[in-house]
Amino acid sequence: MSVKNDAPALPGSRAVAKHVRISPSKARRVVNLVRGLPAKEALTVLQFAPQAASEQVYKVLASAIANAENNERLDPDALLVSEAFVDEGPTLKRFRPRAQGRAYRIRKRTSHITIAVEAVQVARPAKKATAKKATKAAEPAAAESQSTEGAE
Repeated sequence: MSVKNDAPALPGSRAVAKHVRISPSKARRVVNLVRGLPAKEALTVLQFAPQAASEQVYKVLASAIANAENNERLDPDALLVSEAFVDEGPTLKRFRPRAQGRAYRIRKRTSHITIAVEAVQVARPAKKATAKKATKAAEPAAAESQSTEGAE
Protein backbone atom coordinates (compact mmCIF):
# COMPACT_ATOMS: atom_id res chain seq x y z
CA MET A 1 0.00 0.00 0.00
CA SER A 2 1.27 3.42 -0.80
CA VAL A 3 1.36 5.99 1.96
CA LYS A 4 0.89 9.65 1.05
CA ASN A 5 2.02 12.53 3.26
CA ASP A 6 2.95 10.19 6.13
CA ALA A 7 -0.71 9.26 6.57
CA PRO A 8 -1.35 5.80 7.99
CA ALA A 9 -2.31 3.29 5.33
CA LEU A 10 -5.81 1.87 5.52
CA PRO A 11 -5.96 -1.88 5.94
CA GLY A 12 -6.18 -3.72 2.67
CA SER A 13 -4.85 -6.44 0.50
CA ARG A 14 -3.74 -7.11 -3.07
CA ALA A 15 -3.52 -9.82 -5.67
CA VAL A 16 -1.25 -10.18 -8.69
CA ALA A 17 -1.62 -12.37 -11.77
CA LYS A 18 1.62 -12.72 -13.71
CA HIS A 19 2.25 -13.87 -17.27
CA VAL A 20 -1.41 -13.55 -18.29
CA ARG A 21 -1.60 -14.20 -22.03
CA ILE A 22 -3.35 -11.00 -23.03
CA SER A 23 -2.02 -7.74 -24.41
CA PRO A 24 -1.42 -5.09 -21.70
CA SER A 25 -3.23 -2.41 -23.70
CA LYS A 26 -6.35 -4.57 -23.91
CA ALA A 27 -6.17 -5.41 -20.21
CA ARG A 28 -5.75 -1.73 -19.26
CA ARG A 29 -9.06 -0.89 -20.95
CA VAL A 30 -10.82 -3.28 -18.55
CA VAL A 31 -8.86 -2.27 -15.45
CA ASN A 32 -9.75 1.38 -16.04
CA LEU A 33 -13.44 0.44 -15.73
CA VAL A 34 -13.11 -0.74 -12.12
CA ARG A 35 -10.48 1.54 -10.59
CA GLY A 36 -11.99 3.46 -7.66
CA LEU A 37 -15.24 1.46 -7.51
CA PRO A 38 -16.51 -0.47 -4.50
CA ALA A 39 -15.32 -4.07 -4.79
CA LYS A 40 -18.74 -5.71 -5.11
CA GLU A 41 -19.80 -3.22 -7.78
CA ALA A 42 -16.52 -3.77 -9.65
CA LEU A 43 -17.17 -7.53 -9.72
CA THR A 44 -20.58 -6.90 -11.26
CA VAL A 45 -19.11 -4.57 -13.89
CA LEU A 46 -16.48 -7.15 -14.82
CA GLN A 47 -19.01 -9.94 -14.95
CA PHE A 48 -20.96 -8.19 -17.70
CA ALA A 49 -18.08 -6.49 -19.56
CA PRO A 50 -17.78 -7.85 -23.12
CA GLN A 51 -13.97 -7.69 -23.31
CA ALA A 52 -11.99 -10.93 -23.16
CA ALA A 53 -9.66 -9.51 -20.49
CA SER A 54 -12.56 -8.98 -18.07
CA GLU A 55 -12.48 -12.68 -17.08
CA GLN A 56 -8.84 -12.50 -16.01
CA VAL A 57 -9.30 -9.17 -14.19
CA TYR A 58 -12.40 -10.61 -12.47
CA LYS A 59 -10.31 -13.51 -11.12
CA VAL A 60 -7.61 -11.17 -9.79
CA LEU A 61 -10.17 -8.90 -8.11
CA ALA A 62 -11.96 -11.88 -6.55
CA SER A 63 -8.60 -13.08 -5.24
CA ALA A 64 -7.80 -9.66 -3.74
CA ILE A 65 -11.19 -9.61 -2.00
CA ALA A 66 -10.63 -13.13 -0.66
CA ASN A 67 -7.17 -12.14 0.58
CA ALA A 68 -8.62 -9.16 2.43
CA GLU A 69 -11.39 -11.26 3.93
CA ASN A 70 -9.26 -14.23 5.03
CA ASN A 71 -5.86 -12.71 5.79
CA GLU A 72 -6.81 -9.24 7.05
CA ARG A 73 -10.27 -10.09 8.48
CA LEU A 74 -11.92 -7.23 6.56
CA ASP A 75 -15.58 -6.95 5.62
CA PRO A 76 -15.90 -7.63 1.86
CA ASP A 77 -18.81 -5.17 1.60
CA ALA A 78 -16.63 -2.29 2.84
CA LEU A 79 -13.81 -2.77 0.31
CA LEU A 80 -12.83 -0.32 -2.42
CA VAL A 81 -10.55 -0.91 -5.42
CA SER A 82 -7.75 1.48 -4.45
CA GLU A 83 -5.10 0.48 -6.99
CA ALA A 84 -5.43 -1.34 -10.26
CA PHE A 85 -2.77 -1.41 -12.93
CA VAL A 86 -1.36 -3.60 -15.68
CA ASP A 87 2.35 -3.98 -16.38
CA GLU A 88 3.87 -5.54 -19.45
CA GLY A 89 5.23 -9.06 -19.04
CA PRO A 90 7.66 -10.95 -21.26
CA THR A 91 6.78 -11.22 -24.95
CA LEU A 92 6.72 -14.57 -26.69
CA LYS A 93 8.31 -14.19 -30.13
CA ARG A 94 7.07 -16.42 -32.93
CA PHE A 95 7.65 -16.39 -36.70
CA ARG A 96 5.19 -16.72 -39.53
CA PRO A 97 6.29 -17.78 -43.00
CA ARG A 98 5.61 -15.23 -45.72
CA ALA A 99 6.04 -15.06 -49.44
CA GLN A 100 9.43 -15.56 -51.13
CA GLY A 101 11.06 -17.20 -48.12
CA ARG A 102 10.57 -14.30 -45.73
CA ALA A 103 9.50 -14.60 -42.11
CA TYR A 104 7.43 -12.08 -40.17
CA ARG A 105 7.72 -11.83 -36.41
CA ILE A 106 4.59 -12.32 -34.31
CA ARG A 107 4.72 -10.89 -30.80
CA LYS A 108 2.49 -12.64 -28.27
CA ARG A 109 2.38 -10.20 -25.39
CA THR A 110 1.78 -11.04 -21.75
CA SER A 111 0.60 -8.93 -18.81
CA HIS A 112 1.05 -8.66 -15.06
CA ILE A 113 -2.30 -7.58 -13.54
CA THR A 114 -2.22 -6.06 -10.03
CA ILE A 115 -5.29 -5.07 -8.03
CA ALA A 116 -5.27 -3.71 -4.47
CA VAL A 117 -8.35 -3.25 -2.30
CA GLU A 118 -8.62 -1.35 0.95
CA ALA A 119 -11.24 -0.96 3.64
CA VAL A 120 -13.31 2.20 3.54
CA GLN A 121 -14.46 3.84 6.72
CA VAL A 122 -18.22 4.16 6.35
CA ALA A 123 -19.60 7.43 7.71
CA ARG A 124 -22.50 6.68 10.03
CA PRO A 125 -25.35 9.17 10.47
CA ALA A 126 -25.76 10.90 13.83
CA LYS A 127 -27.93 9.08 16.33
CA LYS A 128 -31.44 10.36 16.93
CA ALA A 129 -30.88 10.56 20.69
CA THR A 130 -28.34 13.36 20.25
CA ALA A 131 -30.79 15.27 18.05
CA LYS A 132 -33.47 15.04 20.78
CA LYS A 133 -31.06 16.40 23.38
CA ALA A 134 -30.30 19.39 21.20
CA THR A 135 -34.01 20.24 20.72
CA LYS A 136 -34.70 19.92 24.46
CA ALA A 137 -31.86 22.33 25.22
CA ALA A 138 -33.21 24.81 22.68
CA GLU A 139 -36.77 24.78 24.11
CA PRO A 140 -35.96 26.55 27.46
CA ALA A 141 -33.88 29.15 25.66
CA ALA A 142 -36.78 29.89 23.30
CA ALA A 143 -39.19 30.17 26.25
CA GLU A 144 -36.88 32.66 27.99
CA SER A 145 -36.61 34.86 24.92
CA GLN A 146 -40.42 34.94 24.56
CA SER A 147 -40.88 35.87 28.24
CA THR A 148 -38.42 38.78 27.99
CA GLU A 149 -40.26 40.12 24.93
CA GLY A 150 -43.56 40.17 26.85
CA ALA A 151 -41.99 42.19 29.71
CA GLU A 152 -41.11 45.09 27.45
